[in-house]
Amino acid sequence: MQQQHKTWKTLAIAVGANALMSAGALAWEPTKPVELVVPFSAGGASDQMARSIQGIIAKHKLMSQPIIVVNKAGASGAEGLMDTKASQGNPHKLLVTSSALYTVPMVSQLPFSWRDLTPVALVAQDEFVLWTNAASPSKTVTEFINAAKANAGKVKMGGTSSKREDQIITTLVQKKTGTKFIYVPYKGGGEAATQLSGQHIDANVNNPSESVSQWRAGEHRALCVFAPERMSYTVKVTQQQSWHDVPTCKEQGLDVQYQMLRVFMMPGGVTPDQQKYYVDLMQKVVATPEWKEYLEKNALKNDFLVGKPLTDFLTKDENSHRDIVREAGFSAAR
Repeated sequence: MQQQHKTWKTLAIAVGANALMSAGALAWEPTKPVELVVPFSAGGASDQMARSIQGIIAKHKLMSQPIIVVNKAGASGAEGLMDTKASQGNPHKLLVTSSALYTVPMVSQLPFSWRDLTPVALVAQDEFVLWTNAASPSKTVTEFINAAKANAGKVKMGGTSSKREDQIITTLVQKKTGTKFIYVPYKGGGEAATQLSGQHIDANVNNPSESVSQWRAGEHRALCVFAPERMSYTVKVTQQQSWHDVPTCKEQGLDVQYQMLRVFMMPGGVTPDQQKYYVDLMQKVVATPEWKEYLEKNALKNDFLVGKPLTDFLTKDENSHRDIVREAGFSAAR
């Protein structure tokens, strides 16, 4: 009887061990370094976010494998999008992108849709600010627009790439005000900020994170934010202003609004377990104090979506961008 009891005990232990092994086999995790593709140049908002998240993951040891940030900025972001699309079934690749997810295909003949990829998580929405050089005599939106009208076709507005968010906003401002800018495309927002500091352009519509250093240093002036309401952050960034002190463009008589998503995607054809791994990873990232500090420092709108709420958001946001791109006159003929 005692021998039989030992036999059953041994069998129970074996069954339990097999069950644990089976459960462990279902939980996928990376087996080699993960490539995080940024479809824009170094120094821009997407690149800054990618490297900040890379640092958070490393600091808190949220992955056993390292993340390697790779910039693929060719063709206004198309290179990075198509590279991720071509990596069908590769769970060791992530893409961090913006509204270029829709706008790049809309303004070109690029054979790409966000539905070619696997959504992971929307981690924030980003604002756009109308920036001028602090030495500019235009201290309000009205003064800036009046000066642009008085010098029609001579005022230079810088931005990231052609027919992307920055030029779309610039075009919408032109349509609302009846003025005309010379749009100067750069590889990224970091370069556009540098060019504004050097007074090689007269203004740009950078994200807060792309110009906060120059704003804090007194080189740039924030005229307005293209958002439905003021940014929520009230801690002073400059000696005089917090992000909340920057008025909306509508408050200043310029009724143009635009916000941009910050989203992580995987290639198509990955398994649900592989997708879940990165969803869980991003949930851990956004729960860290470093992420909360990053949101405030860069004036990002705190917004986190996964699963069906995310795919519903992407569908709705894509339709909204289709209208915006059409209004700007950038829709490619199909």
